[in-house]
Amino acid sequence: MKKFVSLATLAAFLCLGITAAFVKADDSKEVTLKGTACCAKCELHQTEKCQAALKVTADGKDTIYYVTMDKEGKGLHKDICKAPKEGVSVTGVVSEKDGQKWITASKIE
Repeated sequence: MKKFVSLATLAAFLCLGITAAFVKADDSKEVTLKGTACCAKCELHQTEKCQAALKVTADGKDTIYYVTMDKEGKGLHKDICKAPKEGVSVTGVVSEKDGQKWITASKIE
């Protein structure tokens, strides 16, 4: 009986581990967001340093996605620091950090 309980417990943990792996894989899925690219410091007044951001409006509500300042993000920031640019599409992986949404861009159009 003890072996059965141990095997059942082991099987349950394995199922949870496999499920968690699939859920984690879905979190790293690339998405494409379209909105207004702007500087989070100069335009939005939300950061102390210049930071590329994408303001997406859906159902009358604005959501701000900060663009990581890697090669793609720095390139975007050069174009939008002094004036926002509408109709920008950012493709990448979305994450959340300290209550803020971030996107690591793989493509910006």
